[in-house]
Amino acid sequence: SGGNFHGQPVALAMDHLAIALAEWANISERRIERMINPTLSGLPSFLIQEGGLNSGFMIAQYTAAALVSENKALSHPASVDSIPTSANKEDHVSMGTIAARKTDMILENLQYVIAIELLCGAQAMDLFTNLKPGKGTLAAYKILRKNVTHMEQDRELAPDIEAVAKLIDGDDILNSVERACGELL
Repeated sequence: SGGNFHGQPVALAMDHLAIALAEWANISERRIERMINPTLSGLPSFLIQEGGLNSGFMIAQYTAAALVSENKALSHPASVDSIPTSANKEDHVSMGTIAARKTDMILENLQYVIAIELLCGAQAMDLFTNLKPGKGTLAAYKILRKNVTHMEQDRELAPDIEAVAKLIDGDDILNSVERACGELL
């Protein structure tokens, strides 16, 4: 057809973005592991006192790992697939909308993984009593702690993860850090 509406450039861009976002989540989850692992962090197991009694951020790390694994499956490029449509007149279909939808799912998963990392980071800061964070880190910590309290003992973490994901989505953390440090973006 002569419609010139082929979406391959969009499909390729979305597929590459999906792969990059999936890798970002993977790196974030690895930082979570480093914080909750006492051998690597020097902090209590799973960032909680009374480790045998409390599981701390163990299940949150499972959640992050599951989201990262889902992202890996979702990041298979949609643009490598094609199926003819319109009585074979459109013989190469970009699958751009599928690529965009998958990228959106990966982005949502990434926000939750980063939310878990930020929760673990705040908990780790609470446990490092002699730590003097930088201005930006302190600003992010304060906005986080205004919305989510320190974990003394096990509790359901889904509301905390959701609250921090909303802070990320709403630019609250970015705005707080920029007030402390100046414009970043």
